[in-house]
Amino acid sequence: MKGVRGLLGWEATLLALVALALLGGGLLSPDFLTGQNLSFLTANFSEVALMVLSMTLLVVVAEIDLSVASMLGLCSAVLGVLFAAGVPMPLAILAAFVTGALAGLFNGLLVTRLGLPSLAVTIGTLALYRGLAYVLLGDRAIAEFPAAYTNFGFGTLPGTLIPIPIALFAVLAALFAVVLHATPFGRSLYAIGANAVAARFAGLQVERVKLRLFVLSGLMSALAGVVYTFRFASARGDNATGFELSVIAAVLLGGVSIFGGRGSVVGAVLAVFLIGLINGALTIVDVSNEILTIVTGLLLIGSVLVPNLLGRFQSFRQRRRRRGDAAVP
Repeated sequence: MKGVRGLLGWEATLLALVALALLGGGLLSPDFLTGQNLSFLTANFSEVALMVLSMTLLVVVAEIDLSVASMLGLCSAVLGVLFAAGVPMPLAILAAFVTGALAGLFNGLLVTRLGLPSLAVTIGTLALYRGLAYVLLGDRAIAEFPAAYTNFGFGTLPGTLIPIPIALFAVLAALFAVVLHATPFGRSLYAIGANAVAARFAGLQVERVKLRLFVLSGLMSALAGVVYTFRFASARGDNATGFELSVIAAVLLGGVSIFGGRGSVVGAVLAVFLIGLINGALTIVDVSNEILTIVTGLLLIGSVLVPNLLGRFQSFRQRRRRRGDAAVP
């Protein structure tokens, strides 16, 4: 119960920080809190938000996938090349999803069958998949996609300012939250992340579960790639370069332990919005992309450092309490 209370406390902290980010953005610019700006701002991090959902599950089981942005770029390249070659758009989209699933499967097989660390594997495939995207497209861009599809990328729900990709994200976030927090499968993920050896003895198929999560990561990257391609009406080899940092930062800032066994979808979602709002507030006052990258890096460091310091402080207090109890005659 202490862990649950701590997690809920961190989510409450994130919610307060989101409110402060909104207030700070409003103070920086009167245009920040307008409906049109918030609609644009949330759409701008929709791809990161989609990839955060599957990354949350992976980190809960003490794995990681640094190749998500490269898989996004590869799937975008596949979609663009096939459409330019005359393939009907639905089949090109399907091919992008198949590409994402196969890329995730390759990551998963290297980790679960060969026993390689996911950090090292996905650093390698980060370069591999980005290189394949450049092989397919080089430095050219494929544009002029049908309006019916690009409207999905940058359109809003009828009668609202809610971007369609964010509405899709909200539905998927609710689904991921239910799976992680209210199903036996979700409980098995926490068990695997907390102690994979004990989970095996308990009868859980640890490797199979992890393999499925890597495939899911590939599928969510493909979905983000489709959204990105249609939102910018452009398929390029360098699409979403560097997005993996924002994805990891959001997951860890959301309270998901890098060591596995702890975290929530709600915390990760709040962290996505917090990072998006901070970047949006800085962008609206013409802060450079280099500074935005520095801010993301600092948030990533802080998301690991702060929980570690809090944990040490809590352990220190518990030791002092035990010593005090032992000193009482």
